[in-house]
Amino acid sequence: MMMTIERAQYSKPILPEHSGNPLIEALPPKKSWEEIMFHLSNYPDLAEDIANDPDPLVREEYLNRISELRQPLTEYKDCFRAVERVIKQGYSSRNPFSPTTAQYMHYDVENLPKVLPRTGKFVPKGEGLTLIGDSGVGKTTMIEQILSYFPTVIIHESYLGNPVPFPQQVVSLKVDCPSNSSVRDLCEEILATLDLTLGREKTKPEKYIGSLIRQMEQQIKINNLGILVIDEMQNLQFARTGGESNLLKFIHRLVNKLGIPIFFIANPPFDQSLVKELKAARRAESGFHREMHGLDISSQSWEVFIGQLWQYQWTSPFTELNAELNSCLHKLTCGNIDMAARTFREAQRLLIGSTDERITEASLEAGYNIACGLTKQTKEVVRFKTSTTLPSGPTRKSTQSNGLSQKIKVDKTGDVTKPQHPEFALQLKTLLEDVDLLSKIPDVDRLQRIAEFPDAIAVLKSDRTILNDPLLELD
Repeated sequence: MMMTIERAQYSKPILPEHSGNPLIEALPPKKSWEEIMFHLSNYPDLAEDIANDPDPLVREEYLNRISELRQPLTEYKDCFRAVERVIKQGYSSRNPFSPTTAQYMHYDVENLPKVLPRTGKFVPKGEGLTLIGDSGVGKTTMIEQILSYFPTVIIHESYLGNPVPFPQQVVSLKVDCPSNSSVRDLCEEILATLDLTLGREKTKPEKYIGSLIRQMEQQIKINNLGILVIDEMQNLQFARTGGESNLLKFIHRLVNKLGIPIFFIANPPFDQSLVKELKAARRAESGFHREMHGLDISSQSWEVFIGQLWQYQWTSPFTELNAELNSCLHKLTCGNIDMAARTFREAQRLLIGSTDERITEASLEAGYNIACGLTKQTKEVVRFKTSTTLPSGPTRKSTQSNGLSQKIKVDKTGDVTKPQHPEFALQLKTLLEDVDLLSKIPDVDRLQRIAEFPDAIAVLKSDRTILNDPLLELD
């Protein structure tokens, strides 16, 4: 992703409460989605005349332009608007001219003085955003295109004739979570990327983890970070970080204490790690949450993408896209735009210089085997192809027979690796993974109140909170 550094140019914000905040007024003005799509797109020159070049090496070289194609999809709109919104929301509580912000800048968020400034206590307004999807569906490409709309760094010289405290504004910072990383590794990666973005010497990380976290937080604050994007979050190995709860507390601290929006991008099963702690899950999805999948062949996004991709053709003669070729490419790549682009590129590479350069289903399949030889063996692709190409077998028979429920067998073996009561396993798993469990409990203090009754057990049995034989409820 290309980094840009610009001098601040201020424009009047839409919301009156954002007026007088140079961090918000220096951001690009809000534009229509059509204007934004034009900015996010990248269409390399087709160079149609090259298709007639007699030298196959020249035409083969032009295939590299396919990897530079950027076609905004309809899915981008919600994500862009969410990023645009949370950056402004986060900055709204950090006006550099506010005494509240001055106190926030100079003190650790957990050790603020008891005497508050006249503008009140700092109230963080950071939100969490999460994007989950299998490799190649376009997560990283989408977020890099969106971030490229904003300047990476804005330099404030003066605002209405006044010098701006902490004049560097890093609008976005994107880091890739290191493989097999710990919280320490992630903090060091954030510091290193911040140094690279600002073009300064490498910051020496603090030795102890507590000091390192405070060092990173201070750098985030004084450089007015707008949003932190952490890609490849599934790389975090919780065994090294001291458990999942340790990581989730770290995430909660950044969002809730510093007020910095954080965008998590990950492959499954990172989402399962988040939902195990209600507080972290709510933080991670408070601003935006989406799951990205391969595009459906009937979707507008696939139609636009494949129509644009197909133009980048340097075989001769030009092969028109038809329903059969469209279906073949989609079936091979499961609607994965990265795989589709690589397959199309390698199919042409095989054909250029041959006696017949027409693109066929066979050539697409050959290109797919070259471009996606490893990807096609991954569980995501195997699962997709199995679910869409194999005939369905006989359906499982119902447990109901002649209107009577069959007796449910309870596993009484000593195998502690499987549920001893499988009839409850699904319900318990659902409860454990529920990200909004509290909303399903109508009276959260009920047990504490009834515990004071002399006949508490009898009361709980009378309203069926306690059951003498829970298995009877399954009949």
